[in-house]
Amino acid sequence: MSTGLAVIVVGIALRQADRWWFSPVRGRHRPDSLRSVMTLQRERLNDVTPVLVLLGHWLELAGWSAVAVHGGAWGCAGAALAGAVKFRHLQEVSHFAVHGVLARGSRLNALLAEAAVHLPLGFVPVAVRRRRHVREHHPNATVTGADPNLAELRCAGLRAGATTTRCVLAMVHPLTPAGLSDTVRGMCAPGRESGAGRLRAAGPVAMTAAAAGCFGWEAAVFVFVLPRLLLYPQLAWMSLLVEHRWFDPEPVIGPPVAVEAGRCLRLYPHNATLALLTRGTWLPYGDLYHFAHSAHPAVRWNYLPALERSLRGPAYRPRALLLGASAVLRRHRRALASASSTPTTPCVPAARTNARDGATEPAPRWERQLSSRTPSSPPR
Repeated sequence: MSTGLAVIVVGIALRQADRWWFSPVRGRHRPDSLRSVMTLQRERLNDVTPVLVLLGHWLELAGWSAVAVHGGAWGCAGAALAGAVKFRHLQEVSHFAVHGVLARGSRLNALLAEAAVHLPLGFVPVAVRRRRHVREHHPNATVTGADPNLAELRCAGLRAGATTTRCVLAMVHPLTPAGLSDTVRGMCAPGRESGAGRLRAAGPVAMTAAAAGCFGWEAAVFVFVLPRLLLYPQLAWMSLLVEHRWFDPEPVIGPPVAVEAGRCLRLYPHNATLALLTRGTWLPYGDLYHFAHSAHPAVRWNYLPALERSLRGPAYRPRALLLGASAVLRRHRRALASASSTPTTPCVPAARTNARDGATEPAPRWERQLSSRTPSSPPR
């Protein structure tokens, strides 16, 4: 077990090279505006430290595998939580590769995301993820009929007229039998959609087998299978819920900063402890600063905190996720309760989208037939 902990420390140390190299406080430049941020980022983009970031995360997963095998029940529990957090971190690192700002070259961005994240975790090809996230979600966030992420939330039950019970179940959707089924189907769908066949779909299976062969069944179950099927999807779902004011955005016409200020939120603005814990677990790599990222998607995570300080907004800055008058989930529930009672289009898209990793799977035939007979909801 001590060897596993030592490997975890080595993995963490490797990742610090990228943090130091891109640090906004290193050097003479001060990123206090978008222009200065982009100048500094262009100077420091490279093809070495991103590899160390990804290698560090996978070394940590190897260390937690040893902890699961030799640490008993508590070691397995800790390894399961750590595995889910590591998958969230890997997802967010690949997210910046999709935006083209992880490494210097576009080809290396795609290669690193595919080889280190999308293939082993069963995500869709990077090109598909880029289309769905960069081209479809970013310009259309919170827009009915255009935003695939909003469509997924509504398919899970977060729509006007939903009961409190339905909303609560939807907020833990990945932990429900329906959510688990969606996760499994989403992991199998990329091979069919991309044309890569069984090779891509076999990625998670190969990783599970490798964990079992190299470490033991405890590593396969508690570091990969359980986190990938249940724990990581719930963390990713929670991050999706706090990205935007999904059900009561403020319509604004103007520059991107003003538009995003009306449909984004900023969690834990006055609680440094919770913000630090959140940044290290389920909202890593700039995900806590989603407003700054939405306004300027080409900025790397290292500079989002500094960029946020130079921007105005968003107005909604909740102090809590669940409890309190300003809590995010309570606001979502109130927004759905006060929504118009006008009948809405049933959520039966021709293809289901997994916003957590961009996976798309064909819907059953009866859903496609019903969808073809039902007019789409007009964009807001």
